[in-house]
Amino acid sequence: MKNRNLAIIAHVDHGKTTLIDRLFKQSGVFKAHQEIEERVMDSGELEKERGITITAKNASFVWKGVNINIVDTPGHSDFGGEVERALFMVDGALLLVDASEGPLPQTRFVLRKALEKNIKIIVVINKVDRPDARIEEIEEKILELFYDLATSEHQIHYPTFYASSKNGWASKKNIPKDDCNELMDAIITEFPEPKVDKNGQFAMLVANRIYSSFMGQFAVGRIESGKVSVGQKLAVIDENNQVREFEVTALEKFAGLTTERVDELEAGNIALISGAETIEIGDTICCAENPVALPRLKVDPPTVAIRISVNTSPLAGTEGTYVTTKRLEELLDRACQSNVSLRMEKTKSPEVFLLKGRGELQLVILLEELRRMGYELMVGCPEIIPMTKNGKLFEPEETMIVDVPDTMIGVVTQLLSERGGVMDHMEHMHASSRVRLEFTIPTRGLFGIRSPMLTGTRGEAIFSSSFKGYIPYLGKRFSRKNGALIADRPGVSVQYGLFHLQSRGKLFIPQGVRVYEGMIFGENNRANDLNADATKTKKLTNMRASGSDDSTKLIDIQMMDLDEAIVWIDDDEWVEITPKTIRLRKSELRLNMRTVIRAQDKDNEED
Repeated sequence: MKNRNLAIIAHVDHGKTTLIDRLFKQSGVFKAHQEIEERVMDSGELEKERGITITAKNASFVWKGVNINIVDTPGHSDFGGEVERALFMVDGALLLVDASEGPLPQTRFVLRKALEKNIKIIVVINKVDRPDARIEEIEEKILELFYDLATSEHQIHYPTFYASSKNGWASKKNIPKDDCNELMDAIITEFPEPKVDKNGQFAMLVANRIYSSFMGQFAVGRIESGKVSVGQKLAVIDENNQVREFEVTALEKFAGLTTERVDELEAGNIALISGAETIEIGDTICCAENPVALPRLKVDPPTVAIRISVNTSPLAGTEGTYVTTKRLEELLDRACQSNVSLRMEKTKSPEVFLLKGRGELQLVILLEELRRMGYELMVGCPEIIPMTKNGKLFEPEETMIVDVPDTMIGVVTQLLSERGGVMDHMEHMHASSRVRLEFTIPTRGLFGIRSPMLTGTRGEAIFSSSFKGYIPYLGKRFSRKNGALIADRPGVSVQYGLFHLQSRGKLFIPQGVRVYEGMIFGENNRANDLNADATKTKKLTNMRASGSDDSTKLIDIQMMDLDEAIVWIDDDEWVEITPKTIRLRKSELRLNMRTVIRAQDKDNEED
């Protein structure tokens, strides 16, 4: 059977996962009576909650006798490593663009990666049924994007389809139809067959790993040459060119949303091979008789780092599995092996590790996954990773696009200018009262931007960003302006004590919460820290008087989630993460060992 290997690439929320749903249903992957949930490829719990694709996933369907392997890729640049990994397995890509929003920062990011690998593109303008669709204008913007990114002239000539994934149709002439048959036909005619050597020795680059509770670990990749069969002797070549032989114990291929067992696969197929004890993404699997390594998979370097430590608080182990240093190192090492854009380094402290990634969101997702697995740990504040060039330090900056009502331009401009952003362009959206603002902003300025952006625009802002380049290093991270309210003794928080402290700042906890010395329970109104007693109770007397028992109601308690907590803390603070609770604390818990005076000019300090 002939093969076509393709990826679906797009900006966040432009409808690629919904389109895959429709392709599967119309190609017969699902039976007519079978009930299938929406966005079936977003199988992870966090993917369904946040409405985004986090990991690239493989599936396949058969159309007119051709086996079509399809990869659903993330649209967020923080998960760019997943996009780069997926593109190593495909020969074509469907580029989805929203008919109203048009090309956005991540559209540029994923298209640039595809064109660099000389992958054939079919453009799909999706959501053409939107009342604010501006199709002709979007077509011009897409063409401008191709002219800007194309590496050769033939890449500028691409077919365009118009679609409504929600309603299940796609066509060449923007005429509503009953199906996506024209698009599926184009996948066969426009995309080339895999450029492989079917008669050569077996070779495959490992682009992913999948774990099976029955068969153990599977290496996933496109077979570049030759054939492979169950029981065959193969070799793994790692990044140090070490060669280890193994025997193929199981061989599978993708079939619909699952896999099926096969005895043999030839070049051009995406294979799942089991039998190797240890294997990493980027390794080469080849013939044992004449092992030759394929060019190793390379991705862009990480730009953000965060400290991760074992939980050392007085409440460690009370709400989850207490992760030891050895166990934490194993967890992080496993995460780095399965995600090519993550890196882990040891620090001077044996309990603390440095985890590097593409962005704040990518790191938060990993921490949330560990938390939901039942583990406890502590994390520090995110920091950008400077790059050294000709003896000078540089840091990343990003292009940020904000789609917002025209009445809120001032709010957005002020928020981003305070974080180092500069407006480059402003465009009024056609047939609406919204505008699109384009900023250049240091990556560090985007830490924790989501909450204040949505609060300031009353939830109206739609925003995204992508890596633009490097600028001269700006020094230490932007520090928050206010100090912390810190518990000066252990106990349980009491409403009476918190009520008399809420005038001093914002509270993070309600009554009835266990606290310990050094734990942060609020934000001070002033720049310096304030040690206070959150467990203070009212003294009992035998006197009663009118008005003496006035209400001590607590107001405006700001309970932080993980995303908000890691960007609120400063260099001398940790976020304690357990399956049940997010706590903030000082690195030094003892009151007499800490100062309440905070450094005010961290932006200008030397690294």
